[in-house]
Amino acid sequence: MNPAIRAWALSAAIAVVSFAGAAPAWAHVHASSPGAVRGGVAMVTFEVPNESPTGSATTELTVTLPDVASARTETQPGWTARLDRDAETGAVRSVTWTATAGGIGADQFGLFRIAMKLPDADSVDFPSAQRYADGTVVRWDQPPPPGGGEAERPVPTLQLAAGPASAPEHHAQHPPPAVSAGPAQTLQSEDDAAGRADNPARLLGGAALLVAAVAATLALGRRRA
Repeated sequence: MNPAIRAWALSAAIAVVSFAGAAPAWAHVHASSPGAVRGGVAMVTFEVPNESPTGSATTELTVTLPDVASARTETQPGWTARLDRDAETGAVRSVTWTATAGGIGADQFGLFRIAMKLPDADSVDFPSAQRYADGTVVRWDQPPPPGGGEAERPVPTLQLAAGPASAPEHHAQHPPPAVSAGPAQTLQSEDDAAGRADNPARLLGGAALLVAAVAATLALGRRRA
C-alpha cells in the first residue's frame, strides 16, 4: 500500500475511534438556563437527544423538580405536558412530556422548556427518565463519580449564580465620602479670611479719621475765638 494512503487511512481510523469515544460525553439529557440565579424565576430548557441503538423514537420525558411552588410549561406542538403536584402543599414535584405523534426520531433532539422558581442553592439537579417507543427507559440520575469525570448517565444539573438578595451590603460599613469644596465654597472661604484680616486695619483707619475730625473742630473753634 502507498505510504501516503496508509497514513491517511490510519488518521481516519483514529478520528473515528476518537469520535465514537467522545459521543457519550455530550449525548445526554442536558439542562440549561443562562443567567439563572438562586431563588429566582427562570426558564429552564432540557435538551433531549435520541440515543436508541435501534432507532426507536423518544416518546416521553419525565423530569423531577425540587418541589417548586409554581411552574409553567411551554406549549409544544406534538407533545402534551402534565405537572405532578403535591396534594397537600400544591408544590410541583415533576413534569412529564408525552408525544402525541412521532416523538424524537433517530439523529434528532428535542427541546422542552419550563418556567419555575428556583431554590436558594448553588446548584439544582433534575433527575430525568427518557422513555422510547420500544418500551426502553433510560434514567438520567447519576451524580459525578468520586474520582472525578462524568457518570455514564449523568443527572442534568443547573449551576445557579448569586442573586441580588444574596449579595452582602457594603455601603453601611463605610463612611460617606468627604465632599470637596466647590468653587463657590472656596471663594466664600477666601473672602471670609480676607475680611477677618482687614478688621484691624479698618479699626485703625476709623480711629485716625475720628482724631482728624476732632482736631479740625478744635482749630476752627480757635479761629472764631
